[in-house]
Amino acid sequence: MIDQATRAALARPTALRRAAPALLGYAAVRALGLLTLAVWSAARGKSAYTLLTARWDSLWYARVAGGGYGYEVRLANGDVHSDLAFFPLLPWLERLPAAVGPLSYADAGFAVSLLASLAAAWGIFAVVEHVYDRRRPLSEGGAGADGGRAGLFAVLLWAALPVGIVQSMAYSESLFTALAAWSLYCVLTGRWVGAGALALAAGLTRPVGLAVVAAVWAAAVVSFVRERDLLGRDGGLLGRDGDLPGDDGVSCDRERGSFVRNGSAPGPHGARSTPHAPASAPRSPVRRVLGMLLAPLGAAGYVLWVGRRTGDGLFGYFHVQAGWRNGFDGGYAFARFVAAKFTSFPAALAGLGLIAGVGLIAGVGLLVWLYVVGVRQRQPLPLLVYSGVVTALALCASSYFGSKPRLLLPAFPLLLPLAAALARARVSRSALVTGALALVSALYGAFWLNGSGPP
Repeated sequence: MIDQATRAALARPTALRRAAPALLGYAAVRALGLLTLAVWSAARGKSAYTLLTARWDSLWYARVAGGGYGYEVRLANGDVHSDLAFFPLLPWLERLPAAVGPLSYADAGFAVSLLASLAAAWGIFAVVEHVYDRRRPLSEGGAGADGGRAGLFAVLLWAALPVGIVQSMAYSESLFTALAAWSLYCVLTGRWVGAGALALAAGLTRPVGLAVVAAVWAAAVVSFVRERDLLGRDGGLLGRDGDLPGDDGVSCDRERGSFVRNGSAPGPHGARSTPHAPASAPRSPVRRVLGMLLAPLGAAGYVLWVGRRTGDGLFGYFHVQAGWRNGFDGGYAFARFVAAKFTSFPAALAGLGLIAGVGLIAGVGLLVWLYVVGVRQRQPLPLLVYSGVVTALALCASSYFGSKPRLLLPAFPLLLPLAAALARARVSRSALVTGALALVSALYGAFWLNGSGPP
């Protein structure tokens, strides 16, 4: 005979089955984008596949994959574009299928990007489902969104971003977002070693890996502080790391600093809490410390290696980035770019500069508003730290303005308030909104890649 608990466990859908609608929806949105790009490119006599795999950064990654580092281009104005500006994980992955099969490095980069984008969509779904599964209902002032529906719409919104076509290019954004999302999920569920290892890999993918490291460290430090407070308040009782249930059905909820027993009555935040329940046996904080130590090794290791290779020590990588006119200026270059839209001639006189300037300010305002809403909705600290750092690095960097939209692509936690709103809305309205966004994204992506495209 199968007891009731076992029967319930067998009936519970697996993680992949829960994520399947979101992954299918993601694939449909991206397929629409690729089909639109193919039709648009063919009408202009261009190859859509070449635009996706053999232009801009894709060429630099493929060159590193094929010949290693050491290539640079010296421009007439004195700038030096070195391939050391590109982090190594994507080229390493491009080498694997190219070494064992007939794929070129460009083909391998495209395949890695497609698989990584699906992994990113699944990671985003897992994070959002986990977050909103613990929300209070709307009647109690909470987000009021079902975790599965919120996760579905978060994935669809991420797929339908205006620059969503980058997710299908032989670029590193999809790979980085996948690593970041799953690292954040590991943090939220107390899997500290996994979080640190994924943060290490993210740090080998893009400079913004710093955001994942910051999220892991912030969550770990707060966890230590809350654990110490619980130790003093509850007479030495400590729960298990994260909020995964222990063998005795008791867990320590790190987000709320309270002990939780499965099956108890809902608490004020939608949690099932029993304040006086005995805690499970304490787990050593070694895993948490190990996760913290692993997290920065990827980015730090590559930066130090570049410094040694260039002979410039700790500042070697920053000198390489300076050759590309990249750096961190606190947003000064971006502010000048926006101001120029209001003062440049003859665009300003024609009103085009005014429209562009207002649009840029409105876009930044939207980002800030979404972040503030996330804070007010009490998103978990790791998500706030991660999205805050990604946004700050994108907006406050002195890089070419055309890069900023795709630099913001990994900041998926900013979409959570919108995803929750769509999850609460009627199905017909939510479907109409996401369908319209997918169509606009497909058209803009085709227009963008056939024009200036991502730098």
